[in-house]
Amino acid sequence: MHRFFIDPHAVCGNEAVLTGEDVQHIAKVLRLRAGDEVTLCDGAKTEYTARIDSVEKERITLRVLETAASKTESSAEITLYQGLPKAGKLETIIQKCVELGIGKVIPFDAERSVVKLSEKDFAKKQSRYQRVAYEAAKQSRRGIIPEVGGLVKLAKEDFSGFDLILLAYEEERGTTLKKALRAKMDAKRIALIVGPEGGFAPEEADMLIQRGAVSVSLGPRILRTETAGMAMLAMTVYELEF
Repeated sequence: MHRFFIDPHAVCGNEAVLTGEDVQHIAKVLRLRAGDEVTLCDGAKTEYTARIDSVEKERITLRVLETAASKTESSAEITLYQGLPKAGKLETIIQKCVELGIGKVIPFDAERSVVKLSEKDFAKKQSRYQRVAYEAAKQSRRGIIPEVGGLVKLAKEDFSGFDLILLAYEEERGTTLKKALRAKMDAKRIALIVGPEGGFAPEEADMLIQRGAVSVSLGPRILRTETAGMAMLAMTVYELEF
C-alpha cells in the first residue's frame, strides 16, 4: 500500500486532506482514484489506513478507516552528532541512518574536519539534507521524519537532555559500545558522536568526556566516518530492540 506523510492538523475525525506535491504524485504518477486505499503517517508516530474519496487539482480528500500507532519506531530517541565529512558523504549518512532508525542528525564542525563551512553556508544545503531524510523515511516506513539540524560546535552544544552520550573514539581500548549500552539499558534519549575523516583531536575527546560522554570502541578496525555512524547506530538499535 502506498504511504504518505500528512500534517497532523490535516486529519480531523474520520476525514483527512492531502495537499502539496503528493497530490500530483498520486494523481499523475500513481494514477490512484476514488476508492483506492493508502497509508497516511502524521510524522508523530500515528498511522492511518485511508480510502480516497475525491481527487481534485490541489487536494485529495480521504476517509480514515483505521488508526494505529507506528510499529517502526524505537522506544529510545537516538541522535547522531556527525563530524562534517567531505562532500557527498553526508547525504549517504543521513539516508542510511534514517533507514536504521535515527531520530535526529546534527552535523558539527571539528578541529580535524577536512571540510570547513560556516553555519550560514551549511544552512544553504540544509533543505536538501532534510529532503533526503524525508525520502528515506517514506521508503523505510518510518513513523516520523527525522530532523537534520544545523551545523554546530560541540563545545557549545547542550547535552543535558540526554540519558546517555556515547563517543566513538579510535583511541578507546577498554570500553566497548556493547558494555556502555548494557550498563544503561533504561536510557531513553541517547546521543551518538562520530568524528570527521581526521578523527577527534585529544583535546576534543577530553572535553566531551568531561561533559559526560562515555568513550567507546566500535571494534578492532578503524571505520571511515561514513561507516562509523551507521555501524554505531545499528549496534545500538540491536542492543535496545532485540
